[in-house]
Amino acid sequence: MLKRKIAAVIFTALIGVTARAQDAQTERAPDTMQARVLACAACHGEKGQGTDNDYFPRLAGKPAGYLYNQLAAFRDGRRQYPPMNYLLAYLPDAYLHRIAEYFAAQRPPYPPAVTAAVSAPLLARGEQLATQGDPAKHIPACAACHGAALTGMEPAIPGLLGLHADYISAQLGAWRYGTRKSLTPDCMHEVASRLTNDDITAVAAWLAASPGAANPAFAPAGSLKMPLRCGSEPQ
Repeated sequence: MLKRKIAAVIFTALIGVTARAQDAQTERAPDTMQARVLACAACHGEKGQGTDNDYFPRLAGKPAGYLYNQLAAFRDGRRQYPPMNYLLAYLPDAYLHRIAEYFAAQRPPYPPAVTAAVSAPLLARGEQLATQGDPAKHIPACAACHGAALTGMEPAIPGLLGLHADYISAQLGAWRYGTRKSLTPDCMHEVASRLTNDDITAVAAWLAASPGAANPAFAPAGSLKMPLRCGSEPQ
């Protein structure tokens, strides 16, 4: 009799363990965009705020059209970074739009501005290029396209604040040498091709040293008269 009771207790316990195991197997992560974009968080931060790594940019608060264009560029090979190319290889346009809209809606605080170890004249040159451009070299100001507050313009021009100097420098170099490409006409390639190495260092340092905007809102679509035709920005 005692053996039967022990066997019954063991059998009941095993049923309980099996049921809990089955419950665990049927658990599902929440089907939300926040859960779906966790793969992005390791490099870009939980809300797209960026991380301490110089080469992983802030995504939060950039126009959805810009973010979609970059996701599509990685998927289609116009931008080359193997982890991103692999991650996005088979994602359809509709899903890329949803990812872009998610990060465009995020508003985490900007990181502290960082003043690069460059000379005062070089930093002043960066401010000139960002706010006034260089008409003698046919270089438009960053603000002419990205807005006076440098927060971008809808639907597809990004903000330039909250980025590391090394990231900005690397992207300008990539545009200049054609390893990063936009839709034709590629206005950023045209601008970057007119910059010297010192110009790139200067504008990257000045932008990284600029504090985040108090109002991160984008400039309304069409509110800026573009100095160049850009394939990624509808006319």
